[in-house]
Amino acid sequence: MAQKILAGRCADPLLSGDLVEVKVDQIVLARAPGRAFAEGLSAGLKKTTAEVAIVYDGACVTDAQHMGEMTVEMVAAGIAVGRPGVGYPAPVHLERYAAPARLCVTDEPRLAGTGGVGMLTLVMAPGQLGQALATGSVWLRPPRSIQVLLTGKMRPFVCARDVALELIRRGIGEAVRKVEEQHQAPVVLEFAGPSARLLSVQERSVLCGLAPQLGAAAAVFVGDERTEVFLRDQRRSKAHRTLAPDAGAPCAEVMNVDLAAVDPLLLDEAGQVRAVRDLAGKPVTQVVLGGDGGVTLRDLFAAAALLKSKRVPAGLDFLVPVPSRQTLEVLASSGALADLIATGARIVEPDARVVTGELYPPRLDGVSLRTHEPEPRAASPFVVASAETLAWAVASGEVGDPRSFKRPVRVTVPRTLPTDDVLVVRGKAQDTGKKGPPPATAGTPWRGAQTLELVDAAEGLALNGKAVAVVCTTLDEVRELAVRAADVASTVRAVLAPFIPSGLVAVFSGLGIAAIQYDPATAKGITKGTLALPAPAQWGERSSTAIAHGGARIPMRWLALGAERTWAGAGTARPAQKPR
Repeated sequence: MAQKILAGRCADPLLSGDLVEVKVDQIVLARAPGRAFAEGLSAGLKKTTAEVAIVYDGACVTDAQHMGEMTVEMVAAGIAVGRPGVGYPAPVHLERYAAPARLCVTDEPRLAGTGGVGMLTLVMAPGQLGQALATGSVWLRPPRSIQVLLTGKMRPFVCARDVALELIRRGIGEAVRKVEEQHQAPVVLEFAGPSARLLSVQERSVLCGLAPQLGAAAAVFVGDERTEVFLRDQRRSKAHRTLAPDAGAPCAEVMNVDLAAVDPLLLDEAGQVRAVRDLAGKPVTQVVLGGDGGVTLRDLFAAAALLKSKRVPAGLDFLVPVPSRQTLEVLASSGALADLIATGARIVEPDARVVTGELYPPRLDGVSLRTHEPEPRAASPFVVASAETLAWAVASGEVGDPRSFKRPVRVTVPRTLPTDDVLVVRGKAQDTGKKGPPPATAGTPWRGAQTLELVDAAEGLALNGKAVAVVCTTLDEVRELAVRAADVASTVRAVLAPFIPSGLVAVFSGLGIAAIQYDPATAKGITKGTLALPAPAQWGERSSTAIAHGGARIPMRWLALGAERTWAGAGTARPAQKPR
């Protein structure tokens, strides 16, 4: 399905070559919108031609005007601005803009959940996003697919979050890594099978939201009658397109999942998937029901019904960051919000820092249960579980199997939804008298040989102005560095890891950072000392190069291909000439 979406937007429908140029339908900025917008201005942006271009300002709890000085220029360039309070980018975009069989590029990995509606969403470097804003197209590696076939029907008290955790437990992350290393191409998870039609679009979104955590570039569901109903309820029925895999279409791997065999699960603080009963009886001191993924409107209704007439135990904080403004209005009009408040819930703003743990960090005197995926290398880890598992924790004050409620609730989700985007700025914005960002400058280019000081990512980035190479040992460390890459690109010149997903290779390359793979078995003790990297021209493509470290020479591979190497040499993904 991913290949079908890209082929229809590419001059080369066979998607041959290391990189191909494809037309972009939607552009979403959330992490560092100013940088991407500045890149677009430097690339000649006047007015974007994308079907949808939008910026989400996720800082609600602040006295600073983060987006005020850029809003006027962005709106003039055809970019809508979601103001603070509109909700988290992923659920809001799923409801109001995402559409099947479209290509979306973004700087927000958590937007992978929009694949639930059948949209292919890929993370790009700021330079690529600027090019998309200015020209309407980007260069990217053609992906490979892993197909996940769903069968059976979920039992009572089992939610989409439990199915997502079951996929992790069954090793889908290892399958992604295997395909990546075999083909040196991004991996897209494609969900299909007879039971896909049983899942709502929001439940599909929960499964697609797993992609970044697994190292996959994206995830996408079929676009079928359930998708059409969802879009009709959002008053966007004209956006529907049917999307399904072709019969006999090749894929790199196939995984079968029986939904009827899934039990209530949780992801513990160490990142291991376990049955809920394994932690049964542990005291819970914090519950965060909501956030940007992992919970559906149906889940919130179910939690409210299960907790009706219950009271929050002493010593437990019950926080509800409602995913979107639309969801908040539906909960309020139905009475479910009043039930949650009567239980003792605190309704908090949908600030991005709730998800990262900067606001309302997990308490140290008990278990913190949440429905959303953790940020990579979260400083204060928490336990991830389904909404119904969280409901039992609120009712009892401890971790337990939600099937202990014994009688499941019957939930009817309203079909009439509010669609007034009152907090989205379009058209003409009020002039604040402030200027937008200055034109972007290229990052530090990599053109010659360099000797870099090695820094262990596990010990944190204590950067002192010297050029460094960051050594990562886990995928979470690589993902955490990718999030910060735009801020540290002037100092971090290379990232070394046993596995770097192809999508992140492009992000690093677009900022002038070399993404280098090493074999842990032959590179023991590599976190100390210095590393002498030869000039880019001396590295072979798809082959290892012996690199001097101390008195030894260690085989390493620069993972950038084709134009990605040009980006690293220029310090930006704005190509000076057309890539091959």
